[in-house]
This record gives sequence, structure tokens and C-alpha cells, in this order.
Amino acid sequence: MIAATEQIGTYLDSFTEFHKRAPGKGQAWLRELREKAFARFCETGFPTTHDEDWRFTNVSPIAKTSFQLATVEKLPTLERVEPFFVPGRACQLVFVNGKFAEALSSIGNLPSGVRVSSLAAQISRDPAALQPHLGRYLNIDRDAFSALNTAFLEDGAYVHIRRGTVINDPICILFISTSSEKPLMSHPRNLIVAENETQATIVEDYVSLGESPAFCNTATELVAGDNAVVSHYMVEREHQQAFNISTLRLQQGRSANVSSHSVLLGGGLVRNNVHPVLAGEGSECLINGLFIGNGQQHLDNYMLVEHASPHCASRQFYNGILDDQAHGVFHGRIIVHKDAQKTDAKQTNRNLLLSDDARIDTKPQLEIYADDVKCTHGATIGQIEENALFYLRSRGIDEISARKLLLLAFANECLDRMATNPAREHVERLINEHLLTIANSTKNLAKLTSADSRRNWEEIG
Repeated sequence: MIAATEQIGTYLDSFTEFHKRAPGKGQAWLRELREKAFARFCETGFPTTHDEDWRFTNVSPIAKTSFQLATVEKLPTLERVEPFFVPGRACQLVFVNGKFAEALSSIGNLPSGVRVSSLAAQISRDPAALQPHLGRYLNIDRDAFSALNTAFLEDGAYVHIRRGTVINDPICILFISTSSEKPLMSHPRNLIVAENETQATIVEDYVSLGESPAFCNTATELVAGDNAVVSHYMVEREHQQAFNISTLRLQQGRSANVSSHSVLLGGGLVRNNVHPVLAGEGSECLINGLFIGNGQQHLDNYMLVEHASPHCASRQFYNGILDDQAHGVFHGRIIVHKDAQKTDAKQTNRNLLLSDDARIDTKPQLEIYADDVKCTHGATIGQIEENALFYLRSRGIDEISARKLLLLAFANECLDRMATNPAREHVERLINEHLLTIANSTKNLAKLTSADSRRNWEEIG
């Protein structure tokens, strides 16, 4: 109890100081949103492994570290940041330690129906435009990290796409953590509103410059209107001293089609939360992910899919590749509410363990309160196929290349569900580079326990 009180005390000091200078502090609704969220965080504290949603992930390394709110004393040069950019992007927003870096950003030539800016700038310019959506979907009562993010709500990306607007190239948001003598924390908050009959692709990319303990706690609220088609990419490739907690909250209108693609490659302790609510009749959601861990990485994927209206469909496909002493988690939960008749939901988790010390905890879960539904779930754990490796080597392929080919075939199940666009090409290049590293370092070749690899649910593109 004393330790918990000390943890809250550290954040109380930071919140008190932040509250004095927070953007929009004169807006009663925004001030109340922050205060309510911080009160909730103080009430619950950080989750523990006794909480069912966190039973496989111990966040005590975050709770026990005295993080300070990050500042930006000096921006990195454009030459140092440009290698992280996505070729073929429509625009590029850059945030350094959670703060918008205008000098490193480029809005580009966006259609007239698109507004892109930092959230802090939008709060200063027109806070009333944010009020109908900001903080209306994220569940701060259920998740302490969402409450903490809302309490320190300051900056992040704001994207508003007006009705009928189509954006062919991705809107890219790059979050950079820099090294510091003291552990730093940032709480980026993104709001993406895609009105009826819009089409867009959003990429969130998390990287590090230098290596020192850093805590990035991001929350994104994405609202997809009726008949909207939206693809969201989350790429995590920070260094292995980084703590990254991200929450994507999706609110879908009638016949909206949303695809969430998560690619976890970096970070020491990572928790990726995806929470879509299919609120409009006939909406569809694809939750597609790949996590690749080595060393002592801990990569946790938590999916909560709520079917709230009839005739909706959702698909969850997550693949994991783990080497060394890496620990992966897949906790997928589908809730079919009483009124969500004719629901069609499927959940699949497949994993490859490349080391005897690698570990995966997987928990597919269904909660069904309607009586006319079609729901399935399943999980498999296997290893590299010895016969396939032998076959490739007998054809003159060296061992490292053969391993990479087999791993890439497994990873391609994730890539194949992405529409062909610059975002997919960016992700494919990162995965290729990472798998080459894994193939070079993997020493334990084990027997195969293979699973069915049918690919029958791809992103609309």
C-alpha cells in the first residue's frame, strides 16, 4: 500500500504542475475531463497480474520508475529523422517526446476536405470542434493507462476528414522518443474523425533516438462514420529499454469498414490494446497483427471487440514469432451484445517459438448474449518445420536464407491482409529487415507443429 501511495504521489506532483499550463485549461469540459481521469487513476492505480486483463503482463517496472514529463530541449535534425519516414506518404506529422515538431513535419498537398494538425493547436484554435468526440469513447473506468493518458491530455495528432473525401496515400504520424539522463514519459493523444463515405489510411510509427528508459502511453480515438473505409497501422520499433502502452479505440458507424494492422518489432515492455465497437448495423472490422520478439522483450496484444448492432462481422488474425527469452501474449475477447443478432466473428492466433526459452500465453475468449450468431476462435503454437528447412537446403539455399524464407512465409499471412499501398510497402520492408536479424541469431531449430494457414479475410482495398 505504501508503494502504491508513493507511485500516485509522483504522478500527483506532475499532474499538479501540468494542470497549471495545460492547453485549453480555460475550457470547463476539458478541465473536467482531465480531473475526472486523474481521480480515476488515483483510485485504481496501476493494474497488477491479479487483474484478469493483465494476468500475463507485469507492469511493475513502469509503476516503480519515477518518470518525469518529457520536454524537448533540442530537436533532432531532419537528416536524422528522414530515414523513419514512409515513402509515398500524403503528409507527415512528427512528435518528439509527445510534442509536435513543426520543423520536422510536412502537411503536403491534402484534399480540401482534410484538416490535419497537432491536437494542442486545435485545442487553442477551436476546442468546440473537439468536444463531440474527444474523450467520448475511451473507457477510463476500465483501463488505468487510458485514464492516465486522459489526465495528461496535451498534444498528439488531430485528423478530420469531411464527408465524401478520399485520401489515396497514407497520413503518417511519427512519434520519436529521445534519450535523457532521467526516465521520461509522454502521453500522446490522437483524435481521428472520418465522416460518412470517406476513405483514408493512417500510420502511427514509434521509434527511438538513443537508448534510455522512456515510457510512451498513447491513446487514439478513431471515429469511422457510415460507409467509411479506414485503415489504421500501428508500428512499434523502439529500443528495448522502452515501455510502450498504446490503446486504439474504434467507433464504427453503419456499414463502416475498418482495418487495424499492428506490427510490434521493438520495445522492452509493450502492450497493444485494440478496442473496436461495431455500433452501426452492417459494419465490419479486421484486426490484423504480427509481433516479433527476441532477447527479453515482452509483447502483449489485448483485443476487445464489441458487437453492439446486428449484421456485423469481425475478424482477428494475430501471428507471433518469438526467439530467445521473449514473452508474447495474445488475449482476444469478443463480446456479442444482446441486440447484435446475425453476428459473424472469428478469432485466430498462431505462434512460432524459435527457442526453448521463448514463451507465449494465448487466451481467445467469447462472450455471447445473442442467440443467432456465428462465432469461432482458436490458437496454435508451433516451431519451424524441420522438413521444410531440409527441403530448402537441399535445393542449394543456405541455412540463414532458408530460415528467413520460412519465417517470411509465416509473416506474409499478416501482410497479405493489407491493401497494396505505401503503408504496406513500408511495413513489409521493416519486417524483412527484422526477420533477417532473427534468422541470423536463431540457433534452436525445432520440430514442426503446423496449423491451417488459409487466408480468406483480406482488407478491402
